Amino acid sequence: MPRFSIIVPSHGVAGRLSRALDSVLAQSFGDFELIPVCDGPRSPAADVAGRYAERDFRVVPVHSPPADGVAGARNAGLRAALGERVLFLDGDDMLVPGALAALDARLGETGDVDVLYFEHERTPWWVGEPTNPAAIVLAGTPDGVFFPEQAPDLTGVRLPAWSAAYRRTFLTEHRLTFPAGHFTDVGFGAAVALSTERVAVLRQVVVRHLLRRQGDRLGLPGEHHFELLDQVERVLERATGQGLSQERFAALFEQLFAAVLKTAAHPRRLPRRRRAFFRRASGLYRRYRPAGFRVPGGSPGVQHRLLAGGAYAAFRALRGVNQAAARAASGVPRPRGLRTRLRYRLQLRRRLDPNLAVYCAYWGRGYVCNPAAIHAKARELAPHIRSVFLVEADQEHTVPKDVEYAVIGSREYWDVLARAKYLINNANFADAVVKREGSVHLSTQHGTPLKKMGADQATYPVVAAATGSFARLLARVDRWDYNLTSNRHSTEMWESAFPAAHETLEYGYPRNDVYCTATAADVTRVRHELGIPEGKKALLYAPTHRDHATGFEPGLDLRALCEDIGDEYVVLLRAHYFYDEGSRRGSGRIIDVTGHRSSEDVCLAADALITDYSSIMFDYANLDRPIVVYADDWDVYRELRGVYFDLMEAPPGRVARTPGELAGVFRDGSYADEEARALRGAFRERFCQFDDGRAAERVVRRVLLGEPPERIPPVIPLAERIPAPAATTLVRN
Repeated sequence: MPRFSIIVPSHGVAGRLSRALDSVLAQSFGDFELIPVCDGPRSPAADVAGRYAERDFRVVPVHSPPADGVAGARNAGLRAALGERVLFLDGDDMLVPGALAALDARLGETGDVDVLYFEHERTPWWVGEPTNPAAIVLAGTPDGVFFPEQAPDLTGVRLPAWSAAYRRTFLTEHRLTFPAGHFTDVGFGAAVALSTERVAVLRQVVVRHLLRRQGDRLGLPGEHHFELLDQVERVLERATGQGLSQERFAALFEQLFAAVLKTAAHPRRLPRRRRAFFRRASGLYRRYRPAGFRVPGGSPGVQHRLLAGGAYAAFRALRGVNQAAARAASGVPRPRGLRTRLRYRLQLRRRLDPNLAVYCAYWGRGYVCNPAAIHAKARELAPHIRSVFLVEADQEHTVPKDVEYAVIGSREYWDVLARAKYLINNANFADAVVKREGSVHLSTQHGTPLKKMGADQATYPVVAAATGSFARLLARVDRWDYNLTSNRHSTEMWESAFPAAHETLEYGYPRNDVYCTATAADVTRVRHELGIPEGKKALLYAPTHRDHATGFEPGLDLRALCEDIGDEYVVLLRAHYFYDEGSRRGSGRIIDVTGHRSSEDVCLAADALITDYSSIMFDYANLDRPIVVYADDWDVYRELRGVYFDLMEAPPGRVARTPGELAGVFRDGSYADEEARALRGAFRERFCQFDDGRAAERVVRRVLLGEPPERIPPVIPLAERIPAPAATTLVRN
């Protein structure tokens, strides 16, 4: 029997689950079982947990349906637990180093207590000092083992379930489980405190709880706040039948209604039925108010009296809540021009068009990337949906003739943005765009992150200065309902870079579908369009943007490279889209493809890729063709831009630091040898997880057609995919 059973519900936190599991497995005290509770065998969290279970026998995943919520997940973990003591850990929380050793030592001192409460640290998502609210709650408790009557204020209401270690047989003997619904910690914590006989405290931080930027899910608006009253009623009914001392019952009553009053007074948690919430709370207050109960002093005492009297109008006036203030707080950003602003406001008052979708890519740079691939698939699978692509005026020529579009800034642009149900973008829509209730925003992204992105850029001065207001950035992110990812690495990094309440779709990038669906004829056609001479091997050189640079510099003498590697090669030069200013001059064996609209076409045409740190390497890896990393300034780039992992430790192929090394790997053929293939294979396993040729279909079915997750086509395993063929044989004879 293990000393500890650690139960970790994982719904909605697959991208951060690894950190939680790592924090447990890294503990110096190793006598435990770790029980991640996953949504189902096909869920992202199940994939993460499964990999850990393969490596460590102490990891024992179990499953619980998402509909059962956190309560169902924890109860599923409890049913599977075998340890002497049970701990709960949220999927985005961590055990601090030495936590289990400290718990074991304290339990050795206290003996067989029912519950050992401990402190926890609440860590802000970005800035600010951590806090330890449990320290205040536990401050007045005795130092040794004590009975509940000795600490009447320790009611279990103000501590989360993951701030205690429970004797497992105590929970089973008293049939203590988590009540269904929201605010389950209130019901469980109070029930535990009402049942326990021997209690102890560890005055030390054990859990590090990550505060989400968008706040606790329980703080979001909605009808679920009525479930707080369900939990309160359940707890008070149980307490009434137990003959508690007046002091204990009064403390429990006051703490429960402190939570109730906080919700009743909050202007946004109950936007429609606050009066009904108040009336029901008032009835519970009068029914269970203990005899001789003394209300607290100050403003809380006034609130208690108004609740007891059912005086909702006075309560509302006391808190200073009104609809005008709420509207002023939210505000409607303004488009430019008085007439346009008025027209946009008018359109916002009309109902959403359930069959209208708006697409945009790279801030209007044309009909490209993931939005274009989704648009094309939507015309096939969801023809009833009208699709409008947004482009800048100078990019109208890039839109196919049979695709409806609107020019950014025009009246049509604001009209469709105001009324579209579906808004799909690989970057972000303008700040002025309002997220309407019922609309669905999908962020498709446009690459796998090697460099730091979003909020993670804040600590890099050069990048932060160019990014502008992070508050405005995150306000745009808050509009997202879905965020698309092509590999588990991206899932984890996007959750860090863009902390918000959206759902991650691990469906792959639709723009990469072509790498599994294109034929040899497609490759031949594109090479002809680009002017690649027949029989030549095309090397695509695609460097990334340097934040510290003022313009595009190739960073490599391509003429010299061509001379050094022989005339069997031509080089395709593709600059970062920041520098897309039309075609540059090519000379002889250098073909400038920067102006070609489709990076996917260019990749199909290339027999090998040379890049530095561009995310194009992650997409190109789907083709399973050679990749060479030219890393002449890696240390500078890493220091100034910030990166999520060391590319030099896990490259997709050969790495060259100098022009001579780069030419050498092509002269001797090592760019495509067995070692290069092994590096590429490992890279593909990590970063080509979901790009199987059906990403666009999955997105359309889930987002536009509303099909449930279980009906979405599963990802085809990497080993079963057949990439588009290269035009030439790459291995030297």
